[in-house]
Amino acid sequence: KEKKRHMGDTNHFCPVSLKENFVLYPGLYEHAAKYQEKIYYFSTSEYRDKFLKNPNEYVAHNEPIKAPPLRVCLLGTHGAGKTTCARQIADKLGIFHIQFEEHLQELILPKTKEKVGPRFVEESEEDDNKMPILSQKQEDFSQTMTKTETRKNKQEVELTDEEEAIKANIMDNEALPPEILDNIVLDWWRKEPFRSMGFILDGFPRNLDEAKYLSERGLCPDVVVYIQVEESDILERLFPPHLKKWKERQYKRMENKKKLKDLKAKLRV
Repeated sequence: KEKKRHMGDTNHFCPVSLKENFVLYPGLYEHAAKYQEKIYYFSTSEYRDKFLKNPNEYVAHNEPIKAPPLRVCLLGTHGAGKTTCARQIADKLGIFHIQFEEHLQELILPKTKEKVGPRFVEESEEDDNKMPILSQKQEDFSQTMTKTETRKNKQEVELTDEEEAIKANIMDNEALPPEILDNIVLDWWRKEPFRSMGFILDGFPRNLDEAKYLSERGLCPDVVVYIQVEESDILERLFPPHLKKWKERQYKRMENKKKLKDLKAKLRV
């Protein structure tokens, strides 16, 4: 009780992190300092020294220090219902909803022209599975045109190193380097309108390295929620739509084969 009565304006949070990054970052006992009979805790020794050089910049004066808006990280396996829950929470609390993988897709979509990743591979393969042309000359011409179009597409879809890294992350789960995460994630904590309104970040961090990245950058979420769902429930949720798509693809293949058979029969006549 005695310690609580004499703690600084930001309680156990670092006042320098709050002032400069608008983040509630818990301070550490080993980085504590006393100012005007109050104890302040800091996230790093550098921030403690910075505070002691000019404490008036980081303490309350005429009114209490304003706390940052709510920042939530919502985690869970694919199919757990993160996005559905995140949308409802964001709407109820009046904060932004950021779906991390969808945001990555949007960053490269202007060049790829379509979404990439394992979930979209089957659909693109289905588009390529067109009826073969019977005439050899037409087939040769088509192959030539296809090669030309492919070269043209390759020229148009020349990704930067950052875009290549984002694509590799979506396609093969390759880790995103910290410098690329800086270009994506920092703005949500430090720039408007996210800085003032807050957000719920759906699907990030996805692994230990990304969690460490947030910690090293001082990007502390106020709440982290992990949605745990039984595997059987996920299968019941995801399997029916996948089965429906598979049946539709099979039906299209059968239709194409039937049309091809009818064309061959007409040519023989």
